[in-house]
Amino acid sequence: MSEQPALAKKMRWYDGFVMSLTMPAALIASLGASIGGLGAWGAIALWAVSMVLATATNWIYTEMAAMFPDSSGGIAHYATEGWRGRAPVVGALAGIGYWLPWTTALAVYAGIIGSLVQAQWFPGQTWTLDLGVAELSLPIVVGLVVMGLLYAAAMYGLHAAMWVVYVTGGILLIPLAVFIVGPFLSGDWSTAGLHWNLHGMSGLREALVWLYIMAWTSFGVEVCATFAPEYKETVRDTSRALRAGVLFCLGVFILLPLALSGYVGEKKIGEDPTAFYVGAFHDLVGGAADLMIVFLIASLLLIMITGLADGSRVLYDMGRQGVTIRQVGVLNRRGVPARALTVALAINVIVLVVLKTPLAIIVTGNLGYILTHILAISGFALLRRDRPDLARPIRLPDFFVPLAWFLTALLAVILVVGATGFSITGYGGFRELGIAVGVLAAAVLLWEYRRRVQDRDAPAPTDGPAAHSAASAPQEDSKEVPRF
Repeated sequence: MSEQPALAKKMRWYDGFVMSLTMPAALIASLGASIGGLGAWGAIALWAVSMVLATATNWIYTEMAAMFPDSSGGIAHYATEGWRGRAPVVGALAGIGYWLPWTTALAVYAGIIGSLVQAQWFPGQTWTLDLGVAELSLPIVVGLVVMGLLYAAAMYGLHAAMWVVYVTGGILLIPLAVFIVGPFLSGDWSTAGLHWNLHGMSGLREALVWLYIMAWTSFGVEVCATFAPEYKETVRDTSRALRAGVLFCLGVFILLPLALSGYVGEKKIGEDPTAFYVGAFHDLVGGAADLMIVFLIASLLLIMITGLADGSRVLYDMGRQGVTIRQVGVLNRRGVPARALTVALAINVIVLVVLKTPLAIIVTGNLGYILTHILAISGFALLRRDRPDLARPIRLPDFFVPLAWFLTALLAVILVVGATGFSITGYGGFRELGIAVGVLAAAVLLWEYRRRVQDRDAPAPTDGPAAHSAASAPQEDSKEVPRF
């Protein structure tokens, strides 16, 4: 029997760490809106709280990543394993809930790139084109072009694009350094105009809603775990990448809002929460502002590359593991999940044209994303109880079990309050909530179709990580393919 295409084992822990640099870049999408809505001190406090919660959860994931080193499903697969004996449908819910926000990161940051291009180089191009079912503008057209180019590049495989990841990751550090260090050295940084806009019970509710919105941006460091099968030394590289990523991001998520709000000012940031970076660059570096905007755009490309790679691998793993239709669980001759990539491109085109606003896209995806974390963290505790003898190359101290239950309960509160109240921030409403619920419902229907139609003649799955073997999913090409 010929060898099937496989994900290439070319990455080291520092490759995963560079991929995790997407999250400081992702902060750009929602930082301005959070400062404008919460006040600078409120935003700083909540970003710090969100990142501390992310640090605790990602520490838990180091144990689970080492337990399932062959899975490209990341935390969605951890949720599936933890809940397998109790609720098999969790695999479909967690998989699609995790897939949607990572995949739609392409649309989120394509839209921001379009806005930055317009603000810096084409401020007078404010035209719109009404297509009846949709409306195009310069930022959206620019975003569509960028997405198409990245899709074409992704078809060659992640290992071939790692040099792009390193270049964009390195470039990201330049605007980060300018925004974090520059304001403190400028002589114009001050806390005099900073405020705390969270008061009483209404303030507590608003804080929970914003923690809901912030979730993907801060918790997304877990992306390192998705590439576990592609690390040369899976156990060591995965755990190192996760830990390095969360500690670096913890520092950035506290310092960046503090530096920018004290330098630019709450009012100015609130008036233009996406493009205020352009003015900040002009003030800090003067004539080099054009170059800084190019650097900022390059850092956003890093997020888009990571989101496309992460989301496509999750969808591929879902098809391979039997929790969605088998057609997406295949690799092409290069070992690339080409069909999953194509689905991602189609979804992002629709999302960018329909939802338009970056934060509206984020809040849509966060319903399933937070639900996936709830299922994955509780899955950790359930695996400790149900399968205590399962090999754990990395075993955390026992106090992580009650910590997991505490985090599960807290995230459940954030999910309920956030999903029913994010309209109070002005970003999202019933349409976004309806889309999110609809996507989860569609995932359940596809799971049922896979079970009842596609797998009805297949042998019963065995218990364990490989409950649905790769053999149950057809390959696009059965010729022998070398492992790169």
